[in-house]
Amino acid sequence: MKDLKYLIAYSIPVSAFLAIQWVGWWSWATVILAFGVFPLLDLILPFSSANYSDEEEKRRVANRFFDWLLYLCPFICFILLYAYFQRISSAELGLFERIGLTLSLGVVLGALGINVSHELGHRASKWEQLLAKAGLLPVLYQHFFIEHNRGHHKAVGTDEDPASARKNESVYAFFIRSITGQYRNAWRLERMRLAKKGKSFFSWNNGMIRFTVYQASYLLAVGWFFGWGMIPYAISVALIGVLLLETINYIEHYGLRRAVLANGKPERVRAKHSWNSDHEMGRIVLFELTRHSDHHYLASRKYQILRHLDESPQLRTGYPGSMLLALLPPLWFYLMNERLEAHGCQ
Repeated sequence: MKDLKYLIAYSIPVSAFLAIQWVGWWSWATVILAFGVFPLLDLILPFSSANYSDEEEKRRVANRFFDWLLYLCPFICFILLYAYFQRISSAELGLFERIGLTLSLGVVLGALGINVSHELGHRASKWEQLLAKAGLLPVLYQHFFIEHNRGHHKAVGTDEDPASARKNESVYAFFIRSITGQYRNAWRLERMRLAKKGKSFFSWNNGMIRFTVYQASYLLAVGWFFGWGMIPYAISVALIGVLLLETINYIEHYGLRRAVLANGKPERVRAKHSWNSDHEMGRIVLFELTRHSDHHYLASRKYQILRHLDESPQLRTGYPGSMLLALLPPLWFYLMNERLEAHGCQ
């Protein structure tokens, strides 16, 4: 029965569905849930650093329930997007409701879209990778599939990685550096891959060209079916989802750096190079993303068996609350720099 706790993650799309149906104050339901209710529950509920036994890990890996929870997410995102565009394009809504609905859908695209795509993008099967790319389509961030797997995981904790936040770098400055840097890196990584294979950069073999065509086609389809005035809304929900991702990127590696060895290369990635959180609600609703240290230690490890590692530094609260704190840079620096220094980072 404990496995069913991950169904709570679906409270996010359910709240967005209610927001679309009932509008009014309900338009903000997902925002209130994600950044009001969840952070409060993380403070109240006990958290656990316990890990599963080897036998229990094998059982959980073999249990397809955990996989199907993820497989459904891209479909849920597209269904909600359809309902959102229908509501926005056909109903007389006030600015308050339009902003609330747009923010609510953006949260869904970040939590069930990008986050789940991140998990599935590390899987080996083509089916799961296809779902990962589909989940990244409505946030116009398919290059994440390339850059995260082949860039971030290799360069994390170094100045070469735009998705690793530096000490005393505000989340707002990080947004610009990370978003632009990851996009450039994805093109560079594809150029290097194609050059090694002796294939043309300007061809359909280039994943970045394919992703650009797919995303442009998605926006054109939104305009064609729902009206051209819906394209700004499609871009807005995508941007909100991306900023949600980048805020998470910010808190996951803030200030943590890998030491440079005598040969000039950084030390291997270890648990101490990612911030961790064992707070219950954040773990459940983000499919254990908060146990990020173990994910970087072994990226192919499925979310349901990610472990607490004693070496990893711990956040003061769960991811939802930490994201709110990050939006207030002076407070974030005050709370986190002390922990950085205690962790041996200057």
